[in-house]
Amino acid sequence: MSPTSPTSSSLNAARRARDLAELERHPHVDVLVVGGGVTGAGVALDAASRGLSTVLVERHDLAFGTSRWSSKLVHGGLRYLARGQVGIAYESARERDVLMRVTAPHLVRPLPMVIPVHRGTGLARALFVRAGAGAGDLLRLLAGTPGTVLPRPCVLNARQTLRLLPGITREGLLGGIVSFDGQLVDDARLVVGLARTAAREGARILTRCSAESVTADGAVLRDETTGRTIPLRPRAVVNATGVHADQLDPHVRLRPSRGSHLVLDGSVLGRPSAALTVPIDGGTSRFVFALPQPDGRILAGLTDEPVDGPVPSVPEVPDGDVDLLLAQISGPLETPLKRDDVLGSFAGLRPLVYGAGASADLSREHAVTVSPNGTVTVVGGKLTTYRAMAEQAVDAAVRAHGLPAGSCRTRSLPLVGAAPHEELDALDAPRRLVARYGTEAVGVLAEADADPTLLTPVVRGITGAELRFAVRHEGAMDTGDLLDRRTRVGLVPAERSAAEDAAARALDAAG
Repeated sequence: MSPTSPTSSSLNAARRARDLAELERHPHVDVLVVGGGVTGAGVALDAASRGLSTVLVERHDLAFGTSRWSSKLVHGGLRYLARGQVGIAYESARERDVLMRVTAPHLVRPLPMVIPVHRGTGLARALFVRAGAGAGDLLRLLAGTPGTVLPRPCVLNARQTLRLLPGITREGLLGGIVSFDGQLVDDARLVVGLARTAAREGARILTRCSAESVTADGAVLRDETTGRTIPLRPRAVVNATGVHADQLDPHVRLRPSRGSHLVLDGSVLGRPSAALTVPIDGGTSRFVFALPQPDGRILAGLTDEPVDGPVPSVPEVPDGDVDLLLAQISGPLETPLKRDDVLGSFAGLRPLVYGAGASADLSREHAVTVSPNGTVTVVGGKLTTYRAMAEQAVDAAVRAHGLPAGSCRTRSLPLVGAAPHEELDALDAPRRLVARYGTEAVGVLAEADADPTLLTPVVRGITGAELRFAVRHEGAMDTGDLLDRRTRVGLVPAERSAAEDAAARALDAAG
């Protein structure tokens, strides 16, 4: 099947050019989705899989904004239980189950999350945390997630705790409380998988393409690579632009919150095999985490600070956030972290729905609204619940505009590369590739059939074959797409520089 076939999942420059030309000839479509993050890609997949002609436009690249700046956790909602938000906690646990068992079992793994308990921590807090872990496990059971997918929480002795968290202080250590959650190998890869699956269902996925105007009478698209404009006549428009949603629908009121992370080498925490979970300032409902990554790095995060003024395209991490995270994570460590340990940093902006109080106290529930001109806006929520948000947004568009749609299919629709673990385990491919590409790992290896040197690692295991695959099948159009979103090499600036030549060669070879 041709890579540019309408029923192929491959995204590339040739398919993009053909889709734009087709829209110029036939501008009438059922749904226009604006925004290429996890919510927008989820909406495009939901709409296309219901039989609606669907176009997704993204001004930059897939996962350019908040969706690539998450903690990469697929939360079961324990934090929300602590605040009495039972509904959103259950929704999180249910959507986690769908991701881990159906949608993307290749991209999500169980992650042990340990709160160490030292003498002087306080028995009351330890009991509270243990009770919370038990309540979280009840959510797991209610969502139908078996213990073989997510183990039950338990209490660890000091020796078991140190085995998982070698870097914590030994003096006064009584043990630890471990619970399990889901962890994405990469949040940006989830977005790419959603977009490609939508493309397989017939959606047109157009990056470097903006919605210049959206009115009740139609929309005007702008090809950001050429400047040409394309009038479009969608029956429904879904605004999934996250923290920029109020630019498309001024009726939406948002209060963005900044979540900062630090990138550390695993050695500074003794190369832990579990996430270190630290209650903030001795509290019980807010935590910072040191999250081990598959590549040996650690993500330390995250902050929750309100952002005032214009919303930047790429947020920066202020010095105050760096100091806060280093101090909080260092609390239970044998050797405190210092600034020299920070290899890189990043921040994402959560599109919280406006309300009173501090940003940490605002609900993570999402909102789906219909503006006077008929635009459906979906905003708020979090990465874990993208599928439910997308379903509700498409339902709203179908009702508001009388679209001839079938029922939602995404609860039982695996993404490209997804397969049961038995099938993934049997693949003849490196485990690192299987974790990132699933069954498509074999296709990545095939990129090196004519040139075996493409399997030589460029930096941190990333190969030229992966870079070429990203250009030919994953819609990467420039070096930033390859290094900052398809592979995430760009999280550490020094490594990004080392990989730039290989990225340029992949673009030239596949172009």
